[in-house]
Amino acid sequence: MKSLIKILVIAVVLVAVSCKKDTAPNYQFMPNMYESAGYETYGEAAFKDGVEAQIPAKGSVARGHVPFDIENSTAGYELAKATLMSPLSADDIDTERGKELYNIYCGICHGTKGNGQGNLVKREKILGIPSYDDAGRAITAGSIYHTIYYGKNAMGSYANQINEEERWQVVSYVLTLKADLEK
Repeated sequence: MKSLIKILVIAVVLVAVSCKKDTAPNYQFMPNMYESAGYETYGEAAFKDGVEAQIPAKGSVARGHVPFDIENSTAGYELAKATLMSPLSADDIDTERGKELYNIYCGICHGTKGNGQGNLVKREKILGIPSYDDAGRAITAGSIYHTIYYGKNAMGSYANQINEEERWQVVSYVLTLKADLEK
């Protein structure tokens, strides 16, 4: 009986060793696991009717996004300048937070005092940044918010960098800087 077990063990070892050839590729016992078919994420194999998964439902709004109803145009800018007011009460305005956000996003061009003398202007990388107290500008809370949301001239939009409440904090801080410059 013991010799029969030894013969079986030797036979199994010989069969296992004889299957391995260095000159030929090894056998694939489950080829589908080695060479699977690739599918496009939203291709026809997944969606027979087309690319439905990429199109949001009509009228839907992304989480955390508040739609801004004033359009990105000169008329929209003038409308915002005349009518748009801050929804923050005097208790909700955090001047320190507004200053911190202003220094991060705005101060590099507009200067920490709002005089249009930021580091990029001093190094002549960007030219023509006006001061907040320029008489021709006559900025208001609505015009500042519209400019932060859509950008204006060479300034790009900051709508993706700061949320609505933070934008209004920056607006209140800019109005504070404007008041300080007009003294």
